[in-house]
Amino acid sequence: MNSFRNSDLILSVFSDTRTVFSLNDIAMLIGESDFKKLNERLNYYVRKGKLLRPRKGIYVKPNYNPEELACTLYTPSYISLEYVLQKAGVVFQYDERITAVSYLSRSIDVEGRTYSYRKIKGEILIVTQGINQTGNVNIATPERAFLDILYLDATYYFDNLNSLDKNLITKLLPVYNSKILTARVKKLLANG
Repeated sequence: MNSFRNSDLILSVFSDTRTVFSLNDIAMLIGESDFKKLNERLNYYVRKGKLLRPRKGIYVKPNYNPEELACTLYTPSYISLEYVLQKAGVVFQYDERITAVSYLSRSIDVEGRTYSYRKIKGEILIVTQGINQTGNVNIATPERAFLDILYLDATYYFDNLNSLDKNLITKLLPVYNSKILTARVKKLLANG
């Protein structure tokens, strides 16, 4: 049994660069194997307002990064689709959701923000090509997000394809192993 003090626990959490933690993350961070005891100590900090618990088993610092939370709620997952395309100027319609792809389709609200996950095949999900990892945030390049959304929705409308790197799209196409997607992409890129 670990004799880690509460003050050491909170110091370890706040000294870490991450802003979002699973119960397992904190257990490994402080070397605690007694999950019941750890839960009690974490609940104390939640009651005191030092930590937030947006979902069962997930703890966040008060100034947490919503993108980091999106990648922690369901793993494996990465931020993609409308969220990335909107930031890249490929779609103009504003959508405040953080959209991601994962092993399931689900939409959840956490502290007034919607996190929307779309299911994609496991063999596509695990390929890291076209996904940037910064800290604990996995986020698709605009080109990967473009292919993800076309793979999931053949009729999706794009406002501006000019900002996309056509060569990178071509390099990423084999990840999806889909002749239909390849034909769609070639048609879109030829027209736009």
